[in-house]
Amino acid sequence: MSDRLAVLPQYLLPKQALTTLAGKFASAQLGGLTTSVIRWFVGRYNVNMAEAANPDIASYTSFNDFFTRALKPGARPLAQADLICPVDGAISQFGPIAKDQVFQAKGHTYSTTALVGGDAAAAARFDNGHFATLYLSPRDYHRIHMPCAGELTRMVHVPGDLFSVNPTTARGVPGLFARNERVVCFFESAHGPFVLVLVGATIVGSMATVWHGQVNPPRTGVLRQWDYAPGQVSLQKGDEMGRFLLGSTVVMLFPQGPLQFNPQWSPTRPIQLGEAMAQRSGG
Repeated sequence: MSDRLAVLPQYLLPKQALTTLAGKFASAQLGGLTTSVIRWFVGRYNVNMAEAANPDIASYTSFNDFFTRALKPGARPLAQADLICPVDGAISQFGPIAKDQVFQAKGHTYSTTALVGGDAAAAARFDNGHFATLYLSPRDYHRIHMPCAGELTRMVHVPGDLFSVNPTTARGVPGLFARNERVVCFFESAHGPFVLVLVGATIVGSMATVWHGQVNPPRTGVLRQWDYAPGQVSLQKGDEMGRFLLGSTVVMLFPQGPLQFNPQWSPTRPIQLGEAMAQRSGG
């Protein structure tokens, strides 16, 4: 079956309604039912609870509490690299941005302007730069951390579709990451500007950042934007910056200039928070 045919049902499903329903269930405190669902989920997706700060399944009062669980201190040491991997998951794609086009999958690209919500001037800072797209599966740790120290300048919530973001959908839905709902975070750093995008998906009940809290819902259907004064939100390398309630994808944009990705990286390779992602100097 072709990828486009495989994703056809997603065009027909009431994705918004399913996501709203899933979000309500995930936040509900249902006692034994919640514990049973978490126990099934851990077994179904082979979740490693041994590395969780709280490995006791029965102690989580809601599915969201379990899904956004913290890791034990020291579980993800930070590599000596200019840019570290911000999440656990798998590599979708990474590499150079061709003028303003980001490679999604065979036969598909999308523009940086579309990704960041239509701001062509902001997107132009990343022309001929570099990108990395990282996929978080249901079994992964779902907090997102900083690839380097940075100062937040702007956050944009872009309304959009709620397609799945798994590899099959990435191959079958044109412009997937620039058409799904997303939270776009603009940072300045010692290595230049960078953008970190949290991409929503089917059943992703909400996305949150440490400085704002829950960004969605609400889902107003219109673009929302927040600007931040210098020094208002400053985060260090490895600090938590946000989280997904159910799995999704992170896309990062970096400006033109020397950048050497980890030579061990390749599409579909598993990754962990804190491992070396790239050297900005190439050294």
